[in-house]
Amino acid sequence: MSELTIIVYLSGVSFFAWIVSTLAGGGSPFILIPLVNLLMGASAVPPVITIGMFLGNAHRVMLFWRSINWELTAWYAPSAILGSFLGAYTFTKIHLDWLQLVIGIFLIISAILFLLEKETIPNLKLDQQSLLETESQEEESQHLIKSKFELKAWHIMPAGFLKAYVSGLIGTTGPVLNPFYLRYGLVKEQMLATKATHVVIIHLVKIITYGAFSAMSREQVIAGLAIGLSAIPANLVGKYLLSRMSPQQFRQVVLAFMAIGGMWMMWGQRNLFLNML
Repeated sequence: MSELTIIVYLSGVSFFAWIVSTLAGGGSPFILIPLVNLLMGASAVPPVITIGMFLGNAHRVMLFWRSINWELTAWYAPSAILGSFLGAYTFTKIHLDWLQLVIGIFLIISAILFLLEKETIPNLKLDQQSLLETESQEEESQHLIKSKFELKAWHIMPAGFLKAYVSGLIGTTGPVLNPFYLRYGLVKEQMLATKATHVVIIHLVKIITYGAFSAMSREQVIAGLAIGLSAIPANLVGKYLLSRMSPQQFRQVVLAFMAIGGMWMMWGQRNLFLNML
């Protein structure tokens, strides 16, 4: 297959994947990884997906800049930088498929627990006028959508380290931190903006590390650019559609995609799972 044909396939599928990703709070790698694996082989998946995710999320950061939660990001960045470097370095030495199986199980269980959990909605006596004076829909949703367990910003440090490390090792962890963002109270634009900022941090370190250890080829860089550049128009379309979703609808789509993503990761490692039985 020619390089041009690969670019055309990746660009077309990437456009669709990024629209879905915007509406579901992430997950475009679930659509792109099988295609990259088919067209270029398994060894190309981590570097190609890393470049594509970096560019696409960098554009998403620009689109939703005002919605970024900087306190959460300040706690996230140090451990994520360390984790992504160690994970990318480990990738140059070994490759552990069983981690995808573990992540898949985690995503499915998390989605089920969220669906079963009763939400506690505080006794807010807000009249129609006070609702109109709310600064934004995201701020209102933080008052109305509360989880049983409130998280602190610093709790993301260990979670960020593990996500970054595994991401560097196997290419992607899927929406594995979505349960944290939801429990912290982030929805819609706030969740997308903050998560995209965190993803950019991880993938920038991974790109530098892959390059330093010669783990990327010219063809892989071009394929990653095709994925990332296709995200620009897709993010614009996704932003338009997202503005017409309620926080509750967004949360439901995120949970559904978590479950689907978990099943996809488990299916991809079904032979490994069967051998463990």
